[in-house]
Amino acid sequence: MTERLLPILGWLPAYRRDGLLPDFLAGLAVWAVMVPEGMAYAGIVGVPPIMGLYTIVPPLIAYALLGTSRLLVVGPDTATGLISALTVGSIAVPGTADFNSLTSTLAILIGVFFLLFGALRMGWVAAFIPTPVMRGFIEGLVCVTIIGQVPHLLSIGGTSGNFFTKLWFVLQHLPDASLGPVLTGLLSLAAMQFLRHAAPRIPAALVVATVATILVALLGGEAAGISVVGDLPSGVPHLALPTVDPTILQKLAPGALAIVLVGYAEALGGAKAAAMQGGGDIDPNQELIAHGPANILSGLFGGFLVVGSLSKTSVAMAAGARTQLANVIAAVFCFLTLVLLTPLFRGMPHPALAAIVIAAMLHLSKPGYLWDLLARDRREFAVAAIVVAGELTLGVPQGIGLGVVLALVMLIYRTTHPHGAVLGQLPGTEAYRDIRHHPEALTFPGLLIWRPGGDLFFASIGHLGDGLRAALAESRPPARHVLLDADSVNFIDTTACDALLNTIRETQSRGITVAFARVRDPVRERMRLGGIEAVVGSTNFHERVTDGVRAWQRHESPDSASAGKSS
Repeated sequence: MTERLLPILGWLPAYRRDGLLPDFLAGLAVWAVMVPEGMAYAGIVGVPPIMGLYTIVPPLIAYALLGTSRLLVVGPDTATGLISALTVGSIAVPGTADFNSLTSTLAILIGVFFLLFGALRMGWVAAFIPTPVMRGFIEGLVCVTIIGQVPHLLSIGGTSGNFFTKLWFVLQHLPDASLGPVLTGLLSLAAMQFLRHAAPRIPAALVVATVATILVALLGGEAAGISVVGDLPSGVPHLALPTVDPTILQKLAPGALAIVLVGYAEALGGAKAAAMQGGGDIDPNQELIAHGPANILSGLFGGFLVVGSLSKTSVAMAAGARTQLANVIAAVFCFLTLVLLTPLFRGMPHPALAAIVIAAMLHLSKPGYLWDLLARDRREFAVAAIVVAGELTLGVPQGIGLGVVLALVMLIYRTTHPHGAVLGQLPGTEAYRDIRHHPEALTFPGLLIWRPGGDLFFASIGHLGDGLRAALAESRPPARHVLLDADSVNFIDTTACDALLNTIRETQSRGITVAFARVRDPVRERMRLGGIEAVVGSTNFHERVTDGVRAWQRHESPDSASAGKSS
C-alpha cells in the first residue's frame, strides 16, 4: 500500500550505484534545458521569467516521489501554458500583480483537480481526446503561439485577440521593427533550428540564450534598442497561499479542467513512451495523483502549472537517465541557479526567449499527420480541421472543447449505427465474412447469415432492427431461416432485449425461423431472462456459425443442403 502511494519506495531501495553517473549527467542535461525554457515559457503563460524558474524545483521533487514513470520529466508546457494565459487573461490584465497571483492560483486549482480525478480513479479521461483532436489542437496551438511570440521576436509590441487579429497587427507594424531586435530574434531562431538538427544532443536553448546574452551585452544591451529580461530576484520564493475568492475560482475552473484533460493526455503519452524505452509499469490513476502535488507546490511557491513533457523526457532519455534521481539532480541544480546564478540572466534578450518558444513550437508541429489523416479518414480529418479553425477564430479553449464535443458526437453516431453485415463462407474454410468485402464468399439459398456488428442497447437496436429487415427484404431467394452471428455483441440491455424479442416474433410470424451463433455467456443469460431463449429455443443457440449452418442444412432437402452458390 505504501509503495503504491509512494512509488519511489519501489525503486530507490534497489538503486544500483552504476546508475548514479548516467542519472547525474542526465540531470545536468535536463537542467540545461529547463532553465532557459522555463524562462521562455513564462512568456507564453504571460508572467515574468523568474516565475518560470520558480516552477521547476517543487514539481520535479514531487513527481519523483509520487510518479510511476521512472523517466518522465514534469515542467512548464507550451500547450497548457497558453490555455493558462487565456484563462487568467479573461479575469486580470497581463503584466499585473493580480495576473501573476491568479496564475499561481490556477496552478493550485489544477493540482486539486488532478488529485480529485486520481482519487476517483478517472485515469480513463484521457481517452476522451482522440489523436485527431489532439493533433488538430497542437497544430492550431502552434499557429496561435507563434503569432503571439512574433511581436516579442521583433520587439514591436503586441495586441490581444484571435490569431487573425494578431496576424494583422504584425503585418501592420512590420515597418516599425528595428534592425537590432530583428537580427537578434531571427539569428537566435536560426541557431535553434540548426542545433536541433545538426547537434541534437547539445542543449540548444541554453547555448542560444547564453550566446545571445553575451552578444547583446557587447552591443550595449537595451541601449542598442534590444529588450532584455532585467533584474531577477535571487533566492528561494516564500511559501504563500494566493487569495482564494470563490467567484474567481468559479471563473478559473473551466480553464483548469481543460488543462487537466489536455495536460494529462500529453503526460500519459509521455509516460507510456518512456516506459516503452526504459521499462516499468505506468499506473494512470497514480499519474493523476502525482500531478496534483506537483502543481499545488508550484502554485504555492509562486510558479505556474506543470505537466509531464515528452520533449523534456526525451532529453533525459537521450542523456542516459535511468530513474527519477536524474530529475532530483536537475532540481538541485535549478535550486542552485535560483540561489546563485539569477544575476547572470538579467541581460537575456526577449527576442532570444521568443525564438526558443517558436523553435519549440515548430518542433512540436507535424503537419504531415493531417495530410495522412485526410487520405485515411475524411471525417476525422474534418474534426481535426475544425479544431484548428476553432482555435484560430474562437480561441484555444473553445477549439479543444469543440473538438472533444465533435469526437463524442462521432462516437455516439458510430456506436448507434453499427455496421451490420450479411455473411458468406470463404471457399474451403469455416470462416464467414462480409459478402460486400468478399464477393467470393458462398451463400446458401434460403439461409441469411447476419452479423449485428456491435453491442445491442437502447440507442442502437432500432438501427440494427432496420438493418436486419433490409437484409431479409434483399435476400434472393427469400430467406426461410435467419442465423444471427452474435460474436460482436458484448452487451445487451433490457430495451434492446425487448426490441430484439419483438423483431424475432415479427420474423417468425412471416414463416422465417431464427437461430443464434457465438453468443457470449453474459449476453445469453440476459437473453434467457428477457424471454428470447424461450421463443427461439435453446437448441437454436450454436457454438459456431458452421454449427448453425449444418443444423439448418439437416432440416432442408438434400438438394439445398449442399454448399451454396457463389454470391
